[in-house]
Amino acid sequence: MTDTYEPRLRSEMRIARGALDRLREDLFHDAFAFRPLPPLAADHRLVRLLPGRAARYARWLPHAALVAFTGMVMLATVGHEGGLLGVFAALLVGVPMLTTLFRPVGAWWMSVGVILFTSTFGGYALGPWSPATFFSHLVVMLVVALRTRPRVAAEMWLLTGALGVFIGVFFQTVRPYYGFDSDLFQMMLLSGVLLFAVAAFRGLRESKQQVAAQVAVTEVERSRRTVLEERTTIARELHDVVAHHMSVVAIQAEAAPYRVQDTPPELAAAFQTIRENAVAALTELRRILGVVRSENPDAFAGPEAPQPTLEALPALLGNIRSAGLAVEHVTTGAVRPLPQGVELSAYRIVQEALSNVLRHAPGAEARVEVSYVLGGLGLRVINGAPNRLAKPSPGAGHGVLGMRERVAMLGGAMTAEATADGGYEVAAFLPVEPAGEAAA
Repeated sequence: MTDTYEPRLRSEMRIARGALDRLREDLFHDAFAFRPLPPLAADHRLVRLLPGRAARYARWLPHAALVAFTGMVMLATVGHEGGLLGVFAALLVGVPMLTTLFRPVGAWWMSVGVILFTSTFGGYALGPWSPATFFSHLVVMLVVALRTRPRVAAEMWLLTGALGVFIGVFFQTVRPYYGFDSDLFQMMLLSGVLLFAVAAFRGLRESKQQVAAQVAVTEVERSRRTVLEERTTIARELHDVVAHHMSVVAIQAEAAPYRVQDTPPELAAAFQTIRENAVAALTELRRILGVVRSENPDAFAGPEAPQPTLEALPALLGNIRSAGLAVEHVTTGAVRPLPQGVELSAYRIVQEALSNVLRHAPGAEARVEVSYVLGGLGLRVINGAPNRLAKPSPGAGHGVLGMRERVAMLGGAMTAEATADGGYEVAAFLPVEPAGEAAA
């Protein structure tokens, strides 16, 4: 029996110690800390119903209501007592009520002090459970319960009951006409019911807030899942449509020279170029599909998915020349390796600019200038006026927007504008930190 009694005693002592620690944390630790009552939220139902200036004032309605109620109680106390005693009594009951606007727990301790003071020095009209003291302490407890966690309401109620018992034991023999027992019972019953209602209301409000927060999180997750599903759908459609046609183009371009006897070398080279472009497009498409399907696009930036750099620029220019565009390539400055993001962006900018020349300036000549300077990399793609009309190209303008986004991502600058001779010029500067600063 002793073996079971000692663990139970230790468990009960831990429970009691935990309760005392919570009580000290709630009502004793930093009790007079400054915690002002915040105004109503801007999206509160009452605030939303009123027009501009009225809505701004309506946010302070709880403060005004408490101040007005405190004024009524203080005026009633002055009228009941009269004279300086009435003013003093009004201050005793009013100051704790107003203090709840700034220091709620401290206001409760002030109200407890008022009860002890009136029980010692007050008469029957201003006793510890007189109407003024009773309503003042009750309002203080209700406001504190609204502004703190629910367990504080129970702690204040229990300590108020203990205070009432203490007053009854030590003062009943001195002033038996107070009627401590009946007054304390009424106080505890009424305050218990009201505090329970306030705690239930606060708990219900917090539950609604938690549900609303959970709904918001669920909505975010649902939106995220919808985006992923949409990206998967887009990837599937791209694979089913674009990849199929590009594969057919590559196969037909590879087989075309064998269908014609004595194929001219120029025609065979053209078919070979078509096939190489189709295969390169399929490779790029597979990489893009992997990025679209993945939640983390950076996962496809590793060595298994190499990105083009400026070293691949001659091959790009050769491909463009085989398509019929005369391109001049000029590189100035000391060629050096640049960060991967700068290399990739520079390649894509040149690629997109030359593609625009092919689409919008048929027959024109182009010039690509790559300048390695101290602070970064300069790019300039300029073309002359076309010698024939260009075919309509859907989606015009998106390529320039994509180039601007790449440049802005790197903190550079870009211009894209028509030239005086009817051509077009794209100029961009991509900043690169010096090696010493990057290492630092």
